[in-house]
This record gives sequence, structure tokens and C-alpha cells, in this order.
Amino acid sequence: MEADFSTTNYQEHFNPKEYLEARYGAGSGIFFSDGYLQFILKNLFKTFTSGGVHGDIAIEIGSGASIHTFLSACESFREIIATDYSDRNRQELETWLKKEPGAFDWSAVVKLACELEGDRDKWMQKEAKVRGTVKRILKCDVTRSNPLEPLLLPAADCLLSFLCLQSACKDEDSFYCALKNISSLLKPGGYLVTGGVLGCTYYTVGQKNFSNFPLHKEFLEKAIPETGYELLQLITQPIINPTAKIQANYSGHFFILARKKDDNLPPRT
Repeated sequence: MEADFSTTNYQEHFNPKEYLEARYGAGSGIFFSDGYLQFILKNLFKTFTSGGVHGDIAIEIGSGASIHTFLSACESFREIIATDYSDRNRQELETWLKKEPGAFDWSAVVKLACELEGDRDKWMQKEAKVRGTVKRILKCDVTRSNPLEPLLLPAADCLLSFLCLQSACKDEDSFYCALKNISSLLKPGGYLVTGGVLGCTYYTVGQKNFSNFPLHKEFLEKAIPETGYELLQLITQPIINPTAKIQANYSGHFFILARKKDDNLPPRT
């Protein structure tokens, strides 16, 4: 299926409202029915609790207009910095953070996250916690050696990135390059927490197709260590409901926990 990798395509044609409704909408979102949300939220919760990943600053690379990755991270970091290439995505995210009219209703996703954490009824407190922890929304371009150029930020304790790099990269070389570029934002010994879908070459938003670089477990097992990380965890699962692939051609989901190599630190056991 023909699609376009160009950044112009995202800037001009990506509609965050259509994307959010199709994938995260209560009762109709694909990521509910195919098991993606349950899988990612469960592993994020484990990572930021029993996994012991915490610190002062976390940066998400390619937040889009989504908040789901912040729902556990907000309990483990003093500050979260959201980033995205698309102006419309950043604006849509800011609309929710500021509780402005027309913001997407994330309550079903937030309730699911709280249920996985043990108390579904605390979803309103969770939303308030996210709004208080996400301090900034910045422009990001993973093709640059400093993805946040011209800003120079203190190195983060953790990088989050979900469903981003595979959308921004067209081949193995550009994926390797993007991993190295975002690594420049992370402290030695800091953590990379990433995930997405497997085998996807395109996805649809409204009537517009967007390309993906198809990721597979074997490639990820090679790419993460070869770009300066210690691979701590790589978990995959097939999609639960094959009929959910109406708007994309992926076959499963993955979740990765890795640590940026630091010669002064012993390997994590």
C-alpha cells in the first residue's frame, strides 16, 4: 500500500483527533481490542514499580497527542518532557493538559491503567498527577544529532518512545541513526523504555496512509545493543484480535527496557 515517509506528510496531513479516536476511543479504539494498551500499560507499570526505573527527568520522544505512556511514569519522575515533530500533535496534547474545550477524552485509558495498578477509582487523581508532571512540550526531530535542536537540555534519567521511531525511519540505517540521536539526550546508565508494533509497513488515519519501518524481534535484539544500550528486556505478543488490523498491517506488539552503557556501572542483573 502506497504511503509517505516525508515529514511534510505528517505536518500537513496527520490528524491527531482522528488518530486518537480510532485507536484510543472508549468502546471503539483498536488498541483496546487488539491488546496493545493492556500489554503496554502493564509493562510500563512493572517497569516503573518493581523494575525500579525512576529519577528526576524523563523525556518522551514522539509523544504524539497521547498521554498513555505518562500514566505510570508520572509516579516515578519529578518532571516529564513531552516531545513531537508535528505541530498539531503538540497542540492537541496541550489542549488536554490545560483541560481546554474539545480535548480528547482519555478517561477509559486512564481507568484501565489505574485498574492495572490496583485502584480504578483513582483515575481522576491520576489525570491530575499527569497534568502536574508533564512540564513542557517541545519540538523534536529524531533525524538530527540533537533531536531537540536548538535547545540543549540536561541529560535525562529515562527516555520513553512508543510508536515513534518506526514511523520516522524508512530503513535499518535510519533506525540505527535515530536510536543514536535520541541517546544523546540520555545520561550514561539511564534507561530507554520503548515499544510499538511488529511487522507494520503502513497505518491509516482517516483517508491518509503513513509508512512504517517494519520492526521484528530479531532486528531489535541486534539494533539495541549495537547503538550503545544494554538490552535488559524484550517482550513480544501477537495481536489478540486479528480483525483489529483494519487500519494497519502489524502482527504483534513489543516492549523494550534497555540501559545506556556506562563503563563505570556494573551490568544490571
